[in-house]
Amino acid sequence: MEMRQILYFIEVAKTEHVTEAATRLHVAQSAVSRQIGLLEAELGVPLFNREGRNVKLTNIGRLFLDHAERAVAEIEHAKQKIREHLNPDQGVIRLGFVASLSVQTLSLVLAQFREEHPNITFQLHQGSLNYLIDLIERGGSEIAFAAPVPMEHPTVKGDIFYREHLMAVLPAHHEAAHQHQIRLDQLRDETFVSYRPGLPLYDIVQEACTQAGMTPKFAFEGEDIDTIKSLVIAGFGVALLPEQALTDLPPELVKVKISDPEIYRSVGVITPRHRALAPSEALLHQFLRDFYNRLSRFGL
Repeated sequence: MEMRQILYFIEVAKTEHVTEAATRLHVAQSAVSRQIGLLEAELGVPLFNREGRNVKLTNIGRLFLDHAERAVAEIEHAKQKIREHLNPDQGVIRLGFVASLSVQTLSLVLAQFREEHPNITFQLHQGSLNYLIDLIERGGSEIAFAAPVPMEHPTVKGDIFYREHLMAVLPAHHEAAHQHQIRLDQLRDETFVSYRPGLPLYDIVQEACTQAGMTPKFAFEGEDIDTIKSLVIAGFGVALLPEQALTDLPPELVKVKISDPEIYRSVGVITPRHRALAPSEALLHQFLRDFYNRLSRFGL
């Protein structure tokens, strides 16, 4: 089995068309067909079903594609590590972050890191926590900001930097809008605008409501924080949102601290549990630890 066979196979699987794959690979169509044929002969199974000019992965082909992509990612990561060991202050960091995390905070810490390491570049990926874990498992990223931080996951290691409180987000005309803090059960009769089931913030809100002895009613369940804010303004309900995402609220909204129960999520990073970080990634990881330790010492 040769590396070019793997690369040709992955490209054909992506395009589902041998001619298009050959064009992208800058080789002859006959060369792609021959290498795919040799690969199938070595494996002893067909990887594609031929459908006219198009091809579709077989069930075995889909299984092999998953492992092939992981293998190529591992090789590329190894090559990157070798380059960076020759020059640790250069490299490309594939950094993920959860969609609900404050972009302003990320921008601040990454700007400071880039000032100290201007030759290190970034490829950024945004998505849900499950998406980021899967990205790390597949080798598409090696470090990602997570909230909450999974501490007992079998394939990723979690490092908590701080705890972020969730606050009540209310319309400015709400009767509790001018209070310094409220108990969650004061919102017992309210309708909530929230993240959808399956996302960690949904579970955090549900658990907090259970502690407060109430069952929340949901008018909307989504995954975009700006949409949630807009729906609160439109009168669809109230929301419980991470504090750092509420630094620049429009005048139609107010944020109010919740005193009972205390609602928070852990914030930090996840990295592969069974793979070492490349030098540039290790530099970032240590920088993040030092950055948030300094913030913690000053009570920020």
